[in-house]
Amino acid sequence: MSAPKANSYKPGHPWYYFLGGKTLRPKEILEAVRNASYHGYRSDIGEIEAQPEPKRSQGLRRIRAEILEELRRDLSAYRKYARQLHALRRSGRAGYDGQAICSDIHTAMSLKHNHLYNDFAHLIRIDDALSKQRDLFDF
Repeated sequence: MSAPKANSYKPGHPWYYFLGGKTLRPKEILEAVRNASYHGYRSDIGEIEAQPEPKRSQGLRRIRAEILEELRRDLSAYRKYARQLHALRRSGRAGYDGQAICSDIHTAMSLKHNHLYNDFAHLIRIDDALSKQRDLFDF
């Protein structure tokens, strides 16, 4: 089995990293979310939109605080895994070697990328919702 000529996988897939894909900076992930107009799974299940009046802004701020905490944890883990992947690549033991098996680090990188992608999407969606409608007398 020979290596594919180009890496056709996206950063959310373990094979992207297995085949030597670039580790994206968080700003690049955020920009990708903006370009995709993705709103995140919390929007898909209606959690963000379902905040009841008259405390809608308060509920959105509570969710936003939860997401910011998740983002901090996910960024920390993403950086840790990125360092591990970089060290693995420097050692010469990473990448396609004729066997179609990803290691745990490739899977971890793809999962953390996807977590960051969702975190950023949620924050964008919540910030947008908060900017459009404020509760009366909500300071």
